[in-house]
Amino acid sequence: MVGSNATPSHGAPGRVALAWLAALSGLALGSWLLARRVTRRLERVERAMERWGEGDYAARAPVWGKDEVARLAGSFNRAADQVQSLVETQRRGLASASHELRSPLARLRLAVDLLAEGAPAERAAFADGAIQDIEELDALVGDLLLSARVQSAPARAPVDLHNLATEEALRAGATTTLQPVTLRGDGPALRRMLRNLLENARRYGGEGEVLLKVGAAPDGSAWVEVLDRGPGVPNELAERVFEPFYRPAGHDEGRDGGVGLGLALVRQIARAHGGEVRVTPRDGGGARFVVEGLR
Repeated sequence: MVGSNATPSHGAPGRVALAWLAALSGLALGSWLLARRVTRRLERVERAMERWGEGDYAARAPVWGKDEVARLAGSFNRAADQVQSLVETQRRGLASASHELRSPLARLRLAVDLLAEGAPAERAAFADGAIQDIEELDALVGDLLLSARVQSAPARAPVDLHNLATEEALRAGATTTLQPVTLRGDGPALRRMLRNLLENARRYGGEGEVLLKVGAAPDGSAWVEVLDRGPGVPNELAERVFEPFYRPAGHDEGRDGGVGLGLALVRQIARAHGGEVRVTPRDGGGARFVVEGLR
């Protein structure tokens, strides 16, 4: 019988099916390996975040490649750097503040002891010293509270910087070159910034002219300059003068009218408004404090 021994052949279609199955299996395996690699990297970022959340502010996520996971790890690391810097700054500030508070408190304790034991003629002098120490403590606490408020979230409202500068210059006896400038910011904090710059110029700038300038930059930001005719600031101290509680040699704690936070507050207020402050020599002698980029 014709064809009685013939059977259908499925060899070629079967091999094609097996090839497709192998290809799909390989694709699935590759996808799983790729997904697993991504998830392992995400797990490392997650562990770094957990360590950071537990107080290990030095924890950072590994950054490999240039994909989305790498960008996520980089963003976390940058945020962690900023927070760590802020925490360390606050810790140093707290340690410095504790030291600064001890000095007037120790003097107050001594004055109280001497008031109880001193002669009537001496008591008046001890009382005057105690009042001065109390005023120093009040100023220091006020500056610390302002510093904390500025670093947290400064208020935002329209501020006429021209008017603030006019009032503060009149108070300090400074000459002015002012342009009309308005910005959204923290009015009381900006006033303190101007006042601290002018008081610093009067305190350390000698008896010469103090000049206050205010203007607007082409990009719409505001700038402030305070210039004096004192000895100026050496280049090696151009950054140190903005550190909390730094005082030039020869200036006693609080007895010269300052508590050591004046220029540090100027920098904090400037940065809270998107700006920066620096000091350079003034032409002809003296110091030139410049605040730029206020918005």
